[in-house]
Amino acid sequence: MRILVTGASGFLGGHLVDGALRAGHQVRALVRPTSELGRLAALPGLELAFGDLGDAASLRRAVDGVDVVQHSAARVVDFGGRARFTADNVDGTLRLLEAARAAGSSRFVFISSPSALMGPDDGDRLGIDERAPYPERWLNLYSETKAAAERLVLAANAPGFSTVALRPRGIWGPRDHAGFLPRLVARMMAGRLPDLSGGRPVLVSLCHCDNAVEAALLASVAPAERVGGRPYFVVDREETDLWAFLRRLAGLFGGTPPTRRVPAPLRTALVEAVELLWRVPALAARHEPPLSRYAVALLTRSATYRSAAAERDLGYRPVTDQEAGLRGLLDWARPAGGDGPAFARPPTRRRTTAPTL
Repeated sequence: MRILVTGASGFLGGHLVDGALRAGHQVRALVRPTSELGRLAALPGLELAFGDLGDAASLRRAVDGVDVVQHSAARVVDFGGRARFTADNVDGTLRLLEAARAAGSSRFVFISSPSALMGPDDGDRLGIDERAPYPERWLNLYSETKAAAERLVLAANAPGFSTVALRPRGIWGPRDHAGFLPRLVARMMAGRLPDLSGGRPVLVSLCHCDNAVEAALLASVAPAERVGGRPYFVVDREETDLWAFLRRLAGLFGGTPPTRRVPAPLRTALVEAVELLWRVPALAARHEPPLSRYAVALLTRSATYRSAAAERDLGYRPVTDQEAGLRGLLDWARPAGGDGPAFARPPTRRRTTAPTL
């Protein structure tokens, strides 16, 4: 097949490119000219399509001749206004959907997130499956706009143009410089991560990048009559005690494990104070808050997901277990030159001249 991957200069998108190339597909990556492209430019057989989700003409060029679109690009940060989130996550997805459908692509795989189902007042939720509804209100703009984009994708399912949404939870693995795991490890390396668990286990599902790639490749070829218009949770086999996992990572990388506990009332007061301050437009538009309801929810709410539907309909089975994943992460992130783990150091940005598509 000929596959277009968006977000290819990012963490998961880069792994999607690698997986599709390994599987023998022709792969095209939609990237910005200003993205860090050194690794992608060196991959044999990869075609770079320069464009932007806000530029409909570039999207039409990018999807020309493409069978499958794997759309992983999104605004995933925890700051910014509604207009920016809507433009990046909703309008950009709709623009890409329309271009792919008009170009005759047969499958659109949307990388969604369980965050699309996160409400502000949720507590612990264990064993969640696809029957869980969207909330009436969302925890933050990222959650709300991912849900809106997912709905658009699933509603676009039609004969000859099937759509699938994957919801990998807590994607982790090598080459991640800015996701939840490197951020937490960086704080532990600096001795600045308090224990927010409240003294109880916080059980979570995670998804190694290899497993997310496996699901995306399977979703690209599964029978349309079986998977079209459906969302699927995708997770590792293991359920994880999050704070025990973080303590283990601190030991592996030489950081300070989180031991200083923050009482729940103080935690709530701090979040409310920060979010009040971040109502100032100049702050909200440009800077990530040091604490947010969304971040605290991810660290304090138990949330586990079932991938039984993906196993049934896609044939999904996790290909990397947690122990193998940790060994691979350690091999990649081992300090080079004595300046800390690799995933605490963002890659050097390099411009690459845009070839003609």
